[in-house]
Amino acid sequence: MNYKLFTDGGSRGNPGHAAIGFVCQSSDGITEFEGNRYIGTNTNNYAEYMAIIAGLQACLLKDIKNVECFLDSELVVKQLKGEYKQKNESLKPLFDKVKELVKKFSSITFTHVPRNQNKRADVLVNEALDEAGY
Repeated sequence: MNYKLFTDGGSRGNPGHAAIGFVCQSSDGITEFEGNRYIGTNTNNYAEYMAIIAGLQACLLKDIKNVECFLDSELVVKQLKGEYKQKNESLKPLFDKVKELVKKFSSITFTHVPRNQNKRADVLVNEALDEAGY
């Protein structure tokens, strides 16, 4: 079975207080699991990478090996697909971590979606920031 993983990272300020959110759904749209957390002061792009890492790690813990990933960060998607080079030295370790995780999946894709198609992950980011007092 294929699963859909929606991830989002955000910061209030750039850099600013940052958080991540992710939602995994079965192919019929039923939410299997979701998660979020505050990740301290970071940039928006850092948060986007942390969100996809956390989501992929959660999938692997649930033995989910076929996943379609949906992110509203066009930059991160294009970097992961090799369309853009990853030039930011502070993000390189996160990019490399995603690439390591990708090897553990039977099938995986990365797709850019508009923010309005990634609503639940965005809500989870804002809930984590609100709960952290930011």
